[in-house]
Amino acid sequence: MLKRLFPWKFLLGLAAKRYDIIDPISVAARIRSFAQPSEVQEPIELLRAGIIFHARGLINTKAIQHNLDWIWPYWVERQFNPQDHSFIPRAFSFSHINLTHRNWTALGLPDLPLFPIVDPRGLITPLPDGWSIDCWFIDDEGNALCPSKLTEVEQRLQDDRLRRVITTSRNNTAVLEVEAAVDDLGFGPHLQVKARADSVTGGWLVFSLRPCNPEGVQFIEKAQLLENEPGWLVNGETVVSLDQEPDRTLFSNYRQGDVFYLLDRKSTHPPQKSQTCRIGMVTAAALHRVEAVEAEREFGYRVTLPAPENIEGNRTSRSWPEAEQGATELQVPDEHVRFLHDSAIRTLLHLSGGEIVPGPYTYNRFWFRDACLMLNALLASGFPDRCRQQLATFPKRQAHNGYFHSQDGEWDANGQVLWIMNRYRLLAGSPVPTAWLTSIAKGAEWIVRKRVLDPADPKLRGLLPPGFSAEHFGPNDNYYWDDFWAVAGLHAAADMLEAQNHGHAYTIYRETAKSMLQDILNSLALIEREKGSPAMPTSPNRRLDSGAIGSLAADYPLQLLPPGDRRTMATAGYLFNNCLQKGCFFQDMIHSGINVYMTLALAQTYLRARDPRFEALARAAAAFASPTGQWPEAIHPLTGGGCMGDGQHGWAAAEWLMMIRNRFVLEERDRLVIGRGISPTWIARRKRLSYGPTPTPYGPVRVVVDCRTGDPEVVLETAWRGPGPENISAEVPGYRDCRLSGPHYRCTLEKTE
Repeated sequence: MLKRLFPWKFLLGLAAKRYDIIDPISVAARIRSFAQPSEVQEPIELLRAGIIFHARGLINTKAIQHNLDWIWPYWVERQFNPQDHSFIPRAFSFSHINLTHRNWTALGLPDLPLFPIVDPRGLITPLPDGWSIDCWFIDDEGNALCPSKLTEVEQRLQDDRLRRVITTSRNNTAVLEVEAAVDDLGFGPHLQVKARADSVTGGWLVFSLRPCNPEGVQFIEKAQLLENEPGWLVNGETVVSLDQEPDRTLFSNYRQGDVFYLLDRKSTHPPQKSQTCRIGMVTAAALHRVEAVEAEREFGYRVTLPAPENIEGNRTSRSWPEAEQGATELQVPDEHVRFLHDSAIRTLLHLSGGEIVPGPYTYNRFWFRDACLMLNALLASGFPDRCRQQLATFPKRQAHNGYFHSQDGEWDANGQVLWIMNRYRLLAGSPVPTAWLTSIAKGAEWIVRKRVLDPADPKLRGLLPPGFSAEHFGPNDNYYWDDFWAVAGLHAAADMLEAQNHGHAYTIYRETAKSMLQDILNSLALIEREKGSPAMPTSPNRRLDSGAIGSLAADYPLQLLPPGDRRTMATAGYLFNNCLQKGCFFQDMIHSGINVYMTLALAQTYLRARDPRFEALARAAAAFASPTGQWPEAIHPLTGGGCMGDGQHGWAAAEWLMMIRNRFVLEERDRLVIGRGISPTWIARRKRLSYGPTPTPYGPVRVVVDCRTGDPEVVLETAWRGPGPENISAEVPGYRDCRLSGPHYRCTLEKTE
């Protein structure tokens, strides 16, 4: 009330005029005029995240460009180098942020929401958005091996009991290997780092505290040596324990410069035991002597990680093999494809260790959109119990009016939640818990009430009002993406409520879903009449642009339109011909980068339509994975590094798993399609291919394609919960379709002419 009574707008305008600056109120009004009028503008959560993000960028502006002689993270070394194609002129940039190499890999255990991260050059950030620890080697001739300054290193993921990231760096005289993982150690989770150096002359292996991370500066105001063991106490709260007593320790602050430049100086002063910096730019170094004959000698440190809070459910698995029991297994003669599949499973397990989040760092918070699509992939990969634990938390996030709220104005959430709950029911073969039913009905009722039934523009009749939706579509608008999800959610709610005889409102939801889909099709027909093309724009108010990728949701994953529908294929054709960069989908809006999960969504549409273009899209997406099997949310088309979002994105991992799954087992309403995406190059290797077990609405199945002798033989191993589907066909590219029928479900493939 006070905000309305007090003349804030008048006073702001008066102040702007007094100091001869632009009126912020008029600017805000102009900005909002580019969007459709909406009850919600940008979600406050995204505005808050953006403020924090650019606040860091402002600090970077002051700290980095005036101190380019420091040893900075890899992204800074590349992005601030005018001889590198990652270079970005700073000029009038409001803030300096990582736009070229947003890549990292999370370390951790499958049941713990703890996410230390490793950047592409081995820089380790132990705590959320915290400072980092780097490792260098300085030989006796003064040659420095600092991985962040190298254009090439080797980094790999070793998936064993722990999930280790191993970074190997080389120069002309030395090799430095750093291995990082999280282990329980029997007394709580710890980050463990081991380092080895091999040099022709001997030298110094250095662990260095760094007041920065893959986003930029992060303050270290005080560091001191521990009293009873080798190591540091950082900012008075975090202990870094060194495995061995270092030969030397050094400290520096901002005024003295980077501790790197003290490494080769002989000091006559007593060694320091601590350092403080008012600015927050303390650096420190622990030096271990390495002789030329000591290549196998290992040094390391440990960081105790904070106990996680609010872990849902009772999860007891402590190692990755234990957590993966029952997961789908992929066997194909392409090691990279298989590695990406297995890595994606572990990524989703890790990101669902607490509340499910789409990323370990930038996006370490909850969104319904990402959560539902990630849970769909976890379901298909054999983790129904984990999905049930996550879904059980969703009603707690539901507002009294029925809206499933993670961010304001994202009208796709209700449809997505209802859809994934029904997917759980179908694939797990289990009715949804009774406790969910009231929430389901409220969620469906919210959609029914939210529709706009009497708009001024007939193209908007029956659709949802303008909302923010997924940020990569653009400003607030009436997005078909939201509407298609709403239709699917209403159908899902009707199915769940009818299956458990919960009231009679399900008939209303089913009829509303049919009516709403017809309203969408009527809207699209009006647009086709205006534009002369059946392609579906992202909104009735927009021309065709890259945001149209959202309208493909009607095909994948929702299957509201039949395979190869002319509207779907016209949309896909526009995107394929106008929105690809380096073989992948390039999203112009917001992301301004190559997007892997959207690339794979486009590939799914082509797979469902039996269009061979899916293969090239999937292959191009695989090529953009990091050496540790991760994709950032959006990828710079020139640097190949992340340019937006989290450096390890859960939605991308989920879509890779669904791409593999649908290549082997594709659900089509009342039938199963087997092998439609099996690559001819896999068959040509004359190996045994297999995928499974993966759940279907009829029970789990495993697909085996034996290519070792003669014509390939397809075998479907089943564990039906009932009679099974009446129609199962093998549709392997390059071979005639054949029907699979019980009890043995096998057929020998014949080549097409």
